[in-house]
Amino acid sequence: MLGPWRTYLADVRRYAPHTVEAYLADALDFLTFLQTHQGEPLTLSSLRELTLTDYRAWVAARARRGFSPSSTQRALSALRAFHRYWQRQGAAVSTAIYDLSFRQKAPRLPKALHEREAQQALQVIADWRPDAWQGLRDKAILLLLYGCGLRISEALSINQAILAHSGEVLRVMGKRRKERELPLLPVVRQAIQAYASECPYLSEQKPKASQPLFYGVRGGRLQPAIFQRQLQSLRQAFDLPEYTTPHAFRHSFATHLLGAGASLRDIQELLGHASLSTTQRYTHIDAQRLLDVYAAAHPKAEEG
Repeated sequence: MLGPWRTYLADVRRYAPHTVEAYLADALDFLTFLQTHQGEPLTLSSLRELTLTDYRAWVAARARRGFSPSSTQRALSALRAFHRYWQRQGAAVSTAIYDLSFRQKAPRLPKALHEREAQQALQVIADWRPDAWQGLRDKAILLLLYGCGLRISEALSINQAILAHSGEVLRVMGKRRKERELPLLPVVRQAIQAYASECPYLSEQKPKASQPLFYGVRGGRLQPAIFQRQLQSLRQAFDLPEYTTPHAFRHSFATHLLGAGASLRDIQELLGHASLSTTQRYTHIDAQRLLDVYAAAHPKAEEG
C-alpha cells in the first residue's frame, strides 16, 4: 500500500525526501496500529470497513504513547492524504476519517526580538569568535536570517554560486522544493563578501558553484546546531531574551516589516509561506503598532 504512494509523493507531488519519509512514517504508524487493533492481516480492502471509532482509537493510542497534539495533527493530515490517493486510484476506502475532528492547543505565537536587540546581536556577533573568519561567517548568516527572512536551513544550504552573482536578488529553495526570490540588501552582500575573503576554505580557491558557502571549522558544510550554540552563548553573555534563536530573527524580519507598513501578502511571499493564515500569526505580535498606525493615518480615525 505504501510503495505506490511513496512514488506518487516523490515523483508527482515532488515533495522533499524528508517530507516523503515523514508522510510514510505517519501512515505506517496507523497501519501498524490497525493490524493490532483488528487482529488480522491488512489489505487495501481493509480500509473500506473502517469507522470513525477506529480512527479515534488510533488518536487515543498515540496520546497514550506520548505523542504531542501537534504531532498527531500532522499525522492525521498525512493519513488523509494517504486516503485521498487511494480514492483517486479507484479504491473503495473509508471516508470516516474526514469526519474526525481533532482539537489541539492553540499554537504558541512566535516571539520576535525588539529592533534594538536584533541590532545588538548583529553588532557583537562578529567579534564573539576567536577566529575572525568564523565571526564574519556568523554575522553573514545572521544577516541572512534577519535581513532576508530565511530559515536557518535555507541560509546554510546556500552554495558558492552566490559569490559569482552580482545581482540584487537572492534565489532560495524553500520547503517542498519551492524556489522564491528575495531582495539581497547591500549590507547582506557585503557581509557575505567579507566572510568569503577570510574563510580558509574559500580564499585559496576559486568559488565552486555547487560547493557550500558556509563552512564549519573542519571544512564541511556548517550545521544548524553549531550556529544555534553560538547564539546561545551570545544571548547569555549579553543578556538577550531566551528566545534569541535563529528562528526568532526570521520572525523579527517579518514583524518589523509589518510594523513598517509592509502588507501581509508581501511578507507571505518573502517568507515562502504556502498559506496566508500562517503569515497572519504575525498580526497578533504587532497588533498595537498596527493600531497606532491606523489611528495616525486613517481618515476616519479622528471621527468620534
